[in-house]
Amino acid sequence: MVFGQVVIGPPGSGKTTYCNGMSQFLQLIGRKVAIINLDPANDSLPYECAINIEDLIKLSDVMTEHSLGPNGGLVYCMDYLEKNIDWLEAKLVPLLKDHYFLFDFPGQVELFFLHANAKNVITKLIKSLNLRLTAMHLVDAHLCSDPGKYVSALLLSLSTMLHMELPHINVLSKIDLIENYGKLAFNLDFYTDVLDLSYLQHHLDQDPRSAKYRWG
Repeated sequence: MVFGQVVIGPPGSGKTTYCNGMSQFLQLIGRKVAIINLDPANDSLPYECAINIEDLIKLSDVMTEHSLGPNGGLVYCMDYLEKNIDWLEAKLVPLLKDHYFLFDFPGQVELFFLHANAKNVITKLIKSLNLRLTAMHLVDAHLCSDPGKYVSALLLSLSTMLHMELPHINVLSKIDLIENYGKLAFNLDFYTDVLDLSYLQHHLDQDPRSAKYRWG
């Protein structure tokens, strides 16, 4: 039985940095780790990946050949990966004996709460290779400084969890930079525990954007 993480989250939330740091940590405690880059738009990797989707398909080639934008191109790439899942399975088999897996996915959020391609890829790998995977959903901590954005992040996290059907952990990333966005309305544990969102109502009412939306 092989364990690993499916690292997902919005663009710029720190997925690649997380994979790099987690890989270093696992190696320090004596674990063998393999990072699988499944983001065809990630062309500057800070880590050494065991498997790179660009060996199968490149986003730049897809955009040129099919006249697609970045979002459409990423959907095409995930669809292509799903149809060529045998390629990925063959790459993973030699690593099954003693490696911990980190899957670095693209940052297009629609792939994880709307489209089925990424979910199907993970499901097929779980079934064919007997993997035990957990979704690590990264959310940029600066969203805590805006009640509306924070609620949106919670809804995105919930939608992703329901869609992916995996054990799911939400992670506030870039927490060391959160003070750059001003003082938080509540202590940090409010945002990590998410016990009672009714406390945000007052702050939402003070947001002129919310008032404009309510009154048209």
